[in-house]
Amino acid sequence: MDKRLQIAFGAGTVQLNPAAINPDWVIEGNPVTHNKVLSTSADGAATTLFWDCTAGRFNWFYDVDETVYVLEGSVTIKNQQGLTRRVSAGDWVFFPKGSYAEWTVHQYVRKVAFCRSPMPRPVQFARKVYRVLKKLTGRGSNGAGAAAMFQGG
Repeated sequence: MDKRLQIAFGAGTVQLNPAAINPDWVIEGNPVTHNKVLSTSADGAATTLFWDCTAGRFNWFYDVDETVYVLEGSVTIKNQQGLTRRVSAGDWVFFPKGSYAEWTVHQYVRKVAFCRSPMPRPVQFARKVYRVLKKLTGRGSNGAGAAAMFQGG
């Protein structure tokens, strides 16, 4: 079986690895960060990871689209327009590629991050055309096959 097609499972505590913040981004304190990549898509465009950080204030520059779901703790985020918002466990935030934000971690924060490198616009357009053509020719998939497999169908 092709290793790229194997389903991966995990359970229990995930051991995070040291992952320093760029020192030029740190504004205040000595934030200590860790992360653990959980998965990467076959094409390398998407990654899921756990990340945590101790108290400190720093800028973060996004070179990919990133959706964050806070698992524990809280952080105050100031966007490019200067607006601030406190984000706590159970909240999510989307940071588009090219954006940046100032993070103030008061004590501790732990998140799961879903990162994706957006495709260039011409590739996005070609992909949409391809999907429409597949649908029109009756060769498209609606995902029902995969759903039936997990439902025993």
